[in-house]
Amino acid sequence: MNFTSLPTDAKSILAMRWDDYAPYFADLESRKLDSSTVDAWLTDWSTLSACIDEQFTRLQVLTSQFTADEDLQRQFDIFLDQVQPPAKTADQKLKEKFLASGLNPAGFENAQKMMRAEADLFRESNLSLLAEEQKLSNERQKLFGASTVQWEGEEKTIWEMMYGVMYNTDREVRERAWKLTSARLLQNREAVNELWEKFMAVRMQIADNAGKPDYRAYVWDQKFRFGYTPEDCKSFHDAIEQVVVPAAERVHERRRQKLGIDAIRPWDRLVDQFGRPALKPASTVAELNSKILNVFDQVDPIFKQYYQSMMDSDLLDLDSRKNKGGGAYSVGFNAMRQPFIFMSHANSATDVETLLHEGGHAFHTFESMHLRFHQKAEIYVPAEFAEVASMGMELLASPYLTKERGGFYTEEESARARIGHMEGIITFWPYMSVVDLFQHWVYENPTDGANPMKCDEKWGELWDRFMKGIDFSGFEDSKKTFWQIQSHIHGSPFYYVEYGLAQLGAVQVFGNARKNQKQAVADYRKALALGSTVPLPKLFSTAGAKFSFDAATLKTCVDLLEEEIADLQTKL
Repeated sequence: MNFTSLPTDAKSILAMRWDDYAPYFADLESRKLDSSTVDAWLTDWSTLSACIDEQFTRLQVLTSQFTADEDLQRQFDIFLDQVQPPAKTADQKLKEKFLASGLNPAGFENAQKMMRAEADLFRESNLSLLAEEQKLSNERQKLFGASTVQWEGEEKTIWEMMYGVMYNTDREVRERAWKLTSARLLQNREAVNELWEKFMAVRMQIADNAGKPDYRAYVWDQKFRFGYTPEDCKSFHDAIEQVVVPAAERVHERRRQKLGIDAIRPWDRLVDQFGRPALKPASTVAELNSKILNVFDQVDPIFKQYYQSMMDSDLLDLDSRKNKGGGAYSVGFNAMRQPFIFMSHANSATDVETLLHEGGHAFHTFESMHLRFHQKAEIYVPAEFAEVASMGMELLASPYLTKERGGFYTEEESARARIGHMEGIITFWPYMSVVDLFQHWVYENPTDGANPMKCDEKWGELWDRFMKGIDFSGFEDSKKTFWQIQSHIHGSPFYYVEYGLAQLGAVQVFGNARKNQKQAVADYRKALALGSTVPLPKLFSTAGAKFSFDAATLKTCVDLLEEEIADLQTKL
């Protein structure tokens, strides 16, 4: 068969059905596979895999763009029920065929290792459960997408409130906004709890079907975590408690003193600590795009070219609107061989940080597009390094945010934004520990973990251990139920420690850039171009960083950030 006849445009890909894919799988399964044919066979398999992957990704994107569109939801459900299960079963046979061949094509060693893990984990009995898990995730996304409040005569999304109004310099306004938003989120409590119990039942069955002792063991193989263990994660959190929690307390205390208040309350965490008006970097999406192009150009002109091509090809959804899902992401359309970015503009400093972050992910897609699907796709690139691509871009771009360079801010505003960003890195590590340790507890104790009330208590306990310096007195319910809002816990279980590990890598890349920006960017791009062709530690070392869990590496990074913060404060 001619695999180049598989569609690469969105409309045709979305119209594909299992009967359209089946002949291609049959062709690959029947073909002779030896050293003389393996290269063409892998290329064709990659073309087929990219098409199916893009159909799933496009449907996932559409249902997050338009959460109230029932027709799109039905279309996604049809794919999950009628296309994905037979495609996964057929793909399993191809994995087994390739692995049984004993062939070892150059550059495919790491992909083979991951395929072997996938093949060992595969159970046909889990296909319907995996589809059900995705549907539950879609339901939760729909629930939060419809969550709005009335604010000063306007309907506002939760995300507009959380990342817009929370920057208001009037403390009374912030408090009122926070309480209104928090009360609205608590209205979702019962519905989220019902979904959570269903999530847990499905996941326990998935792990049992796969012959794993618990769901965490299943996820560890699913995420190809070959280089570290759950105990390594716990050591990392201990190091964070030792090194970073005190630094985060210093951040909160500086904020408290500068705001001139008795305690940092939940509504005081985002406002400018000098009481200055919130940063308003771009009032429209068009302005945001125009300025971010200039920033990317300063880091490396190739990044400007990449982003411009996304603008030209309508591969950005950046506005904020009702019934649009929350959060932000970049995904690869692997048949089209281009990325797509999703976020919600709120004219805040968070917009800039988010777009730099997702831009880094998008550039990872561009840099690795020369590789075959199984060496570059999002499901195969270690997330611990994929987030170095995004977080590294945030830091590499940070010196170029000023209007003088075509960016967003005055020198003073840029210093404010960068201080906020770097302080955010410090305060993020403890929060990441809460999210990750919560999930370890959930799946180590699945009976209690399936009980939302016990989840509330455990989350509150971990919060108090790591999130020191923020006073939630009188709002314990909002604190204890914040796990319900953290989407990764529900839709991407155990996907969070990656951010903490990647942040270590990103800060190290930034440290290199302080010494030699051009070389640091070159190393960064070289690592992105590797896709998943080498193990995780090699990806880090290629980018000029060390893959580590220890307190010493953390301290080096925290010291660097605090030094930068102190220097930037002289510009205020």
